[in-house]
Amino acid sequence: MNKNILHTEIQDFINTNINSDLNSLLLKGFTFPNIESKTIIEQIEAKKRSKTKLSTWFLTKNIYYPNKLNIEQTSSEVTANYKSELIEGDSIIDLTGGFGVDCFYFSKQFKSVIHCEINETLSEIVNHNYKQLNIDNVTTIQADGISYLKNSNKTFDWIYIDPSRRHDSKGKVFFLKDCLPNVPQHLDLLFKHSKNIMIKTSPLLDISVGISELKHVKTIHVVAINNEVKELLWVLEADFSDEISIKTINIKKETNEAFKFHLNEEKQTEAKYSLPLTYLFEPNSAVLKAGAFNQISKQLNLDKLNKHSHLYTSNQFIDFPGRSFKIEDIVPYNKKILKRLAIKKANITTRNFPETVQQIRTKFKISDGGNIYLFFTTDLNNQKIVLVTKKL
Repeated sequence: MNKNILHTEIQDFINTNINSDLNSLLLKGFTFPNIESKTIIEQIEAKKRSKTKLSTWFLTKNIYYPNKLNIEQTSSEVTANYKSELIEGDSIIDLTGGFGVDCFYFSKQFKSVIHCEINETLSEIVNHNYKQLNIDNVTTIQADGISYLKNSNKTFDWIYIDPSRRHDSKGKVFFLKDCLPNVPQHLDLLFKHSKNIMIKTSPLLDISVGISELKHVKTIHVVAINNEVKELLWVLEADFSDEISIKTINIKKETNEAFKFHLNEEKQTEAKYSLPLTYLFEPNSAVLKAGAFNQISKQLNLDKLNKHSHLYTSNQFIDFPGRSFKIEDIVPYNKKILKRLAIKKANITTRNFPETVQQIRTKFKISDGGNIYLFFTTDLNNQKIVLVTKKL
């Protein structure tokens, strides 16, 4: 950590050039004593990436930024705030502290927080930034979190851990045992120091695979922002052996879409089916990731178009965790009929359909956009159909 970065003239330069073209800036050339131009460019780049993701940091003076990879990998403030509101207590330890965004929000719910980070420079950066952010109940420890626990007699109300995928596991099936640290291997150690554990994983992890690797899973949260699943949160409780609950949240600018169910109920429930009715409903990405295909039908009294289509219909309009449409027309997937409709511009979605959106656009010469939404799908009679709809 080069503290020369924090000099007023360099901070002013960073802020002045936050929207500059960095290649042009380097070509022009600039010099400051005791600091490389490359280091300043890295600060500008990392700060710019933080503008929307980490606005508290972006708007705070004299924040020191790590490399852009750390910014990419850290939780956003939106997801950090969400997870902090799920738990509370006197003490929590974050075994994989990173840039410290999660701990910042944990500090609002806990009296004391320990931030463990194995990277010495990153740990020093986080410690500096907490002072700028006026956070005084987080203790930063430069250490491997698992090693710290092994050498500690302390117990905590909560343990939080965000394992990262090993580089050599790219392209392979994603297992928790392929991550660092190996959480399944260390579960007994974690439960020795706390009765409550929260694990953050990538949405790439298959939920059934995660359940098979862990034990005492109480709740799984599927967290999406603007219909993009960002993370899975696994809440483990010592000796818990009851039904696992799944909670989905799609955090949007003006409202949140939430849906919850029990895993066993999903397996025991059979969806209702029908041909398309008045309205069409498409679940958001969090619901789809959670696999709540039958529970959506049961809880919201909706009919499914086909077992594999994951589109729902009803004669009643309801508040739905996803997109809602009014069905204007239903036509068989037939080239002559579709050409007769003379649709030149539309938003296209495929669900349980053999052709891709791009293939359909090319075949029927339909450009993207407009107020018409076309759904190419398969109905309960396994017939290929096209639903002409308008978004509500």
